[in-house]
Amino acid sequence: MTDLSFEELVEKLGSIRGRHTELVSVLIPAGFNKDSVTKQLDAEKSTANNIKSKNTRKNVIDALERIVRYLKTLRKTPANGLALYCGNTSENEGQPNIELFDIHPIQPLNTRIYRCDQTFVVEPLKEMLEVKEVYGLLVIDRKEATVGVLEGNNIKMLRHMTSGVPSKIRAGGQSSARFARITEGMAKEFYRRVAEAMKELFFDMPKLKGIIIGGPMPTKDDFMDEGQLVTKLKDMVIGMKDIGDSDENGLHLLVGASKDLLAEQGIIKEKKVLEKFFEMLGKNPEMTAYKKDNVMKALEYGAVDALIVSKKLLKSDAKKFIDMANNTGARVDLVSADTNEGEQFLNLSGVGAILRYKLQ
Repeated sequence: MTDLSFEELVEKLGSIRGRHTELVSVLIPAGFNKDSVTKQLDAEKSTANNIKSKNTRKNVIDALERIVRYLKTLRKTPANGLALYCGNTSENEGQPNIELFDIHPIQPLNTRIYRCDQTFVVEPLKEMLEVKEVYGLLVIDRKEATVGVLEGNNIKMLRHMTSGVPSKIRAGGQSSARFARITEGMAKEFYRRVAEAMKELFFDMPKLKGIIIGGPMPTKDDFMDEGQLVTKLKDMVIGMKDIGDSDENGLHLLVGASKDLLAEQGIIKEKKVLEKFFEMLGKNPEMTAYKKDNVMKALEYGAVDALIVSKKLLKSDAKKFIDMANNTGARVDLVSADTNEGEQFLNLSGVGAILRYKLQ
């Protein structure tokens, strides 16, 4: 019913205040029979007849009837469930404005709720917007180190450090041995500085689930042995990967090399979704669609198994495709343009589909 994004809708709904307990929230879990909810709401209309205030009674019944009419237009509950909000949002007494908001959750909804109140129940949707897991990242060699985090789909650099360790010299004999001792001492001091920075950044970080370290084979191992990383953080290291770069680009390489460790992270999920789409587009193109007209045609025929939509697509266009997919039971995957695959997909058209069957 609106072109706002999911996050903007949740914020807007959370700010609405009713004059009385006339704002209706209906949350239907993923996989729940929507017809059962329709019957419940029909029964609630009888209960609403007992409301003393004439205006409140009328507004609640009108809201319930509008929700029921909407539910009857759906074939089944969308894949992630459904959140419906309806009520009098007018700021003028005596001039009701009954608005309906149909929200398709970005994650499976596990809560079933029916409530009439002065506010809408949006807490289960707000929880979906929170980053559930954060991973600490470190890429390091003897010359530099970069510390960052992976939050949802976003890779952020937190600190870049240089060691000052000089390059090797060709001198031999005692000079060479003395130089080696000096550089080793400087490297160990650098490792300790990096460990201290990690303690400062990660020790009390909320939702930190693990730390991944990348770098050349000997360096990252030396860091773990010589860096004096505090025990709490050392115990949180879930893996180490061989990475050539130790700058900001190295953070992206580290995430890309850590698919096995980050299988449940959103950015990896997005890459897998798009990798599958591009693979099918190349090997079995008749089982895919990517031009907007072709995707819409496939949706109209109920032939779409999975709809992929770029978050960069115009909100009005995205909603049109997503609503059609939800009404036909297709899975919806939203992808960012933060990865190479996501940018390529956006340049292709920003919308694509994997089909259930070939279209003639």
